[in-house]
Amino acid sequence: MENRKIIGREKEMAELQRCLDSDRSELVIVYGRRRVGKTFLVDQFFNETYDFSFVGGHKLSQRLQLRNFAKAIKQATGTAAAPKFADWFEAFDALEDYLASLPATRKKVVFVDEMPWIDSLRSNFTEAFENFWNGWAARRNDIVFVASGSATSWMIDNLVENQGGLHARITCQIYLRPFTLSETERYLQWRGCLWDRFQIAQCYMLFGGIPFYLSLFNVKESLVQNVDRLCFARGGALRLEFEELYNALFVHADKYVDIVHLLADRRGGMTSGEIAKITGIDGKRLAKILNNLERCDFVMRFKYYGKKNNDIIYKLTDFYTLFYLKYIEPNIDFYDEQWWQHHMASHSVESWLGLTFELLCLMHIRQIRQSLGIGGVATEVSTWFDPADKSKAVKGSQIDLIIERADRIIHLCEMKFSQGEFRITADYEERLRNRMALFKDKTKNKMALVHTFVTTFGVADGKYSSIVHSEVTLDGLFVS
Repeated sequence: MENRKIIGREKEMAELQRCLDSDRSELVIVYGRRRVGKTFLVDQFFNETYDFSFVGGHKLSQRLQLRNFAKAIKQATGTAAAPKFADWFEAFDALEDYLASLPATRKKVVFVDEMPWIDSLRSNFTEAFENFWNGWAARRNDIVFVASGSATSWMIDNLVENQGGLHARITCQIYLRPFTLSETERYLQWRGCLWDRFQIAQCYMLFGGIPFYLSLFNVKESLVQNVDRLCFARGGALRLEFEELYNALFVHADKYVDIVHLLADRRGGMTSGEIAKITGIDGKRLAKILNNLERCDFVMRFKYYGKKNNDIIYKLTDFYTLFYLKYIEPNIDFYDEQWWQHHMASHSVESWLGLTFELLCLMHIRQIRQSLGIGGVATEVSTWFDPADKSKAVKGSQIDLIIERADRIIHLCEMKFSQGEFRITADYEERLRNRMALFKDKTKNKMALVHTFVTTFGVADGKYSSIVHSEVTLDGLFVS
């Protein structure tokens, strides 16, 4: 089923089509962070034509959820009055009766959106849903039940990793990630945006590839104008998004926000032990919080090169969160409606963009590998850090991206954001040579080491540019 309004998502749509065409009932879950386009994908694919659909209400009691569900049953069946349900078992009995009355010659599609919000405190929703699916729907061959929700942790715990009646019952999992740079470009072009790739990359570094955020842009304005209007003007649509975002996703969101604040201050990343020491959150609870943040694409884990798994570091990787905490939150009580225009050329913003470009590269490893011509070679990605030794006046050294290839070549990557070609100076060339020697000595590495530069517009030819063995430009990050 083709839908020209959907940008990207080809694999996801192929999965939905497979479920429609299969000879069995299908239990499909669509999950991912808030604002990533889950509902839009399902609605567009099915042309908003369902045999039954229902949307959970945020922070509503079970009584009100059941009332709304009864109203949806009334609309679907065309009856004069809405039924009254004492619990979710009765509600699903009514859904079962309705679906059984429809023609058996076609698939019946049910879409329940924001399912985590339905499962209110002391609700029997999950148990009733298990009974509905196992006792009736799974035994037929004509039901496609699509469940979606932004609270990814609930979707994982209660559906994907369910150890009860739904264990191993999910027939299709669709995890929706933010757009890549390529998909972001396609979406903006579809909307008539004429920004060049340098502006699109900066847009991504501020908001990430979140379709809802991109939909808010006025494509006739510049990126700078959009940033001021959305983030710094009174009533800006993304000015207060942060609090709503985390409170909608997590119970006890304050603990999540505390960790997010901490990781925002430590852009190089932290181990779970370092986070626990500062926050005082115990290991089991911290592990759950970090897992939930990772599941919602707010945090990514990276391996230390040559270290054990317990040395994994966590980095905050949600672009909007980083931008909000750095620039929007400190100015939340002040209204300079052209704040970004007034400060975008400052040293603070320039430095921040440099760090954020590194994150942009880390989120596009597949594109970097493809641009280097090693897309078909098995690789492992890691980071490396050698601490300073004050007693010997030795400075610390760090490599944010290491790509180790199965053919025994290691790329030591430098990621540089600049307005034009990046020029390597004598001091910088010496620092790179010394760092490579230190890395080789500390890791006892016998593989071939190469310097790879990922830059916006390439490395300028010069006396010291020969230290660069391979490079990827901004265009390389936009490959599909």
